[in-house]
Amino acid sequence: MFKRQTSGSVVCVSCGYLVGVKDDRCYHCGRRNPALFGFAPALRSLGHDLGFVPFVTGLCFVMFAVTLITGGVHPGGGLFGFLSPSCSSLVRFGGAGALPVFYEGRWWTLLSAGWLHGGLLHIAFNVMWIRQLAPDVGELYGPGRMVIIYTAAGVVGFAASSLAGQYLSFWPPPFGGAPLTVGASAPIFGLMGALVYYGRRTGSRHVHSQAVSMAGMVFVMGLILPGVDNYAHAGGFVGGYLVGRLLDPLKPEQINHIALAVVCLVVTVLAIAASAFTPFDPRLCY
Repeated sequence: MFKRQTSGSVVCVSCGYLVGVKDDRCYHCGRRNPALFGFAPALRSLGHDLGFVPFVTGLCFVMFAVTLITGGVHPGGGLFGFLSPSCSSLVRFGGAGALPVFYEGRWWTLLSAGWLHGGLLHIAFNVMWIRQLAPDVGELYGPGRMVIIYTAAGVVGFAASSLAGQYLSFWPPPFGGAPLTVGASAPIFGLMGALVYYGRRTGSRHVHSQAVSMAGMVFVMGLILPGVDNYAHAGGFVGGYLVGRLLDPLKPEQINHIALAVVCLVVTVLAIAASAFTPFDPRLCY
């Protein structure tokens, strides 16, 4: 599957034009190493997201199973809380929010919280949105920049939620912030924010209107449904929009974007590991 091509022509991973497998630069878009050392055809076979969607889907389900097995199922919760992992298990494996971040100093949970989920419906809906949005953002921005947007939006979203939980906890729901928060919805809103910026930057009314409609619909639902972390949604959207603007979708993706994307994924996995091996005060969940 990942056989290296050493001769002939390949498709540039940025612009899609044919280049020589040994060319230092694409003559159309200027990208350096457009053949990615001969591995471009193999990588393109993974799709516009370079395999990110199956990776994030698989890891989310693995972490969901791990949190259930190690901590058991939280009692009650109704339909939306069906198969909800216990509070202690979510904290142990990287849940964010005011309590872990400010009281326990687990700042790295801003990276890990997006890979945990609070119930079966929670993970099912989030995976559905990832499978719908990530390939589109990967096609428009490039797969490396899509991963950067996803990761940065998650950090911004959970930072906003943790800050609100710390300093606005006296406000009534749904405006009081979260003492503990998990889920991929913050980075998902980041993908929506990046699509909104893409529509504005390129003049594509269709992309802009579709992304605004999706984000607006889900955000309004969050204001109505109980237990939804609206600060993470809003923060993720803003983070995705700003990072999308910084990366500029009209410029070709560079090899350093893919390298940074790999760093993002490695650091995220390390954040999950750091949570698993760092003790915490069990009284946080009582």
